Amino acid sequence: MGLMEHLWAPWRIEYLQRAAETGCILCQKPGEDKDEANLIVFRGQHTFIILNAFPYNPGHLMVAPYRHIADLQDFSVEEAGELFDLVKRSLALLREVMKPVGFNIGLNLGKAAGAGIDKHLHTHIVPRWDGDTNFMPVLSDTKVVSEALIGTYRKLKGKL
Repeated sequence: MGLMEHLWAPWRIEYLQRAAETGCILCQKPGEDKDEANLIVFRGQHTFIILNAFPYNPGHLMVAPYRHIADLQDFSVEEAGELFDLVKRSLALLREVMKPVGFNIGLNLGKAAGAGIDKHLHTHIVPRWDGDTNFMPVLSDTKVVSEALIGTYRKLKGKL
């Protein structure tokens, strides 16, 4: 038998423990006056852009309404228009700053669809690069993100 190897990722404990949190982080974080600590990149009138604290790739953004809604049918015309505008602006920002060659953009509607926060609608914008996948997710259910969140935040903040 070979030796077992370990990949240390102590920051993951925050993700594992967040299940014990109560309330909606997409309601709480914009209500606080701590945009850098909360990774809020931009605030619109109806929606905001926030870095995903547990990203699939560096620069993984989310656009969410301030209002706590879970269904697209509940969007006002103004909210829907601004959300789509901020998705477009996020793409331009990420292209300029991080230079990805592609994107995954999507909504996970409901827990069964993979929504980690299923009661507050949000759009994911995940920048992609050629070769950004490797064996880690397949073999160990682990994603390697090569940049610290605060570094990514500081690159993006103030550019919109």
